[in-house]
Formats: sequence, C-alpha cells, structure tokens
Amino acid sequence: MTAPAEGTPIWADAMFGELEGAKRFYGDVLGWTFGETSSEYGNYTQAFSDGKAVAAVVPPMPGQEGQSAWCLYLASSDAAATVGRIRENGGEVLMEPMRVGDFGTMALAREPAGAVFGVWQGGTHEGFEATARPGAYCWADVFSREPEKTDAFLTAVFPYRAQRMADSEVDFVVFRNREGGDRVLGRMRMTEDFPPEVPSYINVNFGVDDCDAAVRRATDRGGVLRFGPMDTPFGRFAALSDPQGAAFTVIDMARSEGPMPKLVDVT
Repeated sequence: MTAPAEGTPIWADAMFGELEGAKRFYGDVLGWTFGETSSEYGNYTQAFSDGKAVAAVVPPMPGQEGQSAWCLYLASSDAAATVGRIRENGGEVLMEPMRVGDFGTMALAREPAGAVFGVWQGGTHEGFEATARPGAYCWADVFSREPEKTDAFLTAVFPYRAQRMADSEVDFVVFRNREGGDRVLGRMRMTEDFPPEVPSYINVNFGVDDCDAAVRRATDRGGVLRFGPMDTPFGRFAALSDPQGAAFTVIDMARSEGPMPKLVDVT
C-alpha cells in the first residue's frame, strides 16, 4: 500500500460512555460489524464495512468522560515533526506523539480556532481500508468560528493549498494536497445558526446508499436530525447527532444535483 500524502484523512474513531449502545446504533445505521475488543489498548474496537476496517469505537479513559465526538486523524510521515509545526503555528498539543505497539504513532491537537484532530503515523495499521462508499468515510469539514485562523494554520502545518468557493453568501474552503492536487478536507465558517456553546469541530461524513432511509434508521434509534436531508452537487446528505451526542453526517454520493461549484485559488 502506498503511503498516503501528508495531511490526508486516514482514520476516525470516537469515545463512547456506552460502547455497546454505540455499536448497536452504528451497526444499524451504517451496517457496521465490529471486531474483537482489544483490552490491551483500552478496549479499542474496530468497525468494519463489508469486511474492511472503516473506523473504531472505544470507551473513555478515566477522567476523560464527557460528550462523545468523532476524531479525524490526518496522515503524517513523522508525527514528532508534525507536532512541532502545530506548536509553531499556534496550535495546542493535547497528547504528545505516543507509540501504539506496532500499529503506529498517534498525537492529538487543537487548531487555533478550537477544532480537535488527530495525527497518525502509520505502522502496521495504515488507516482506512475502504473510503468513498456506503458504510465508509467519505469526507470531512472543519466547522470553524475563526476561519482565518483555521485556514492559515492548516496550510502551514500540512502541504495544502486552499481554494475558496466562488459564492459571496457561503464561506467555504476546500483544501487540496499540493503534490497530487487531491481534495483533502473542507472548511465551513460557523454562522449564527450554530448555538454559541458549540465550539469549532471537525464533522465526519459517512457514506450510505440511501440518505433518507439512513436518517429514519438513526432517528428511530435515538439519533437527532440536525439538518437535511438536502441535495447538493456532492451528494444527498443529512447532519445528525447519535444518542450519545456525537455529530456526524450521512451522504449518498451517488445522488447528486446541480453543477459543481466553482473554486478560486487562495493559497
């Protein structure tokens, strides 16, 4: 497997106080099955879609209890060097690089506007085994209260170039990898529609084969619909919170509507 480009979304996991409840919910909504719990690594449990590893769930460590949230990990060839750039550019390191057996090295950080993310330097665990299909990771957006800070930070820490959507009513940026040009991540300005107590965060999108049916499954099982379903050029999507409060989005990428928006280079 070719090593992913620096800054590529490579993995996602979430802490849940009710681990079995989370497994039931995501198993029903996204069709996930779950591997054996690894007691050696804090009961970390991988989720699978059609036999491919797509995410993981884990109970909180003592003292880390709180509202559940999905964490997106960005690829690094040298976690210590990435953490150094995070500090140099105004980010906060929440967890220093830590070796996780032979699986790889992880770190956790907060960008200057407040969104938390992970860094992963792969070992035997190279990240997602499937993406951009039903049941798997498809995309992620940084919802930022201070987008200027977020944009400057991300393009300094990772080899991204930014492109802004050419729409005066929407402040949305797409980050592309400078080397391959692939779209990597989105950034959306948080508006007054977001309650003031909601901090900047990264929203993870998981694929489904029918957005409306996935929303029904989620709400029938205690999830909360936050926005949508809505047709876009990227697919039909809906924003949800699971019963333990973790925000995520479901998207049917096969059902798109309208022309792709024009993007203008920023950096």
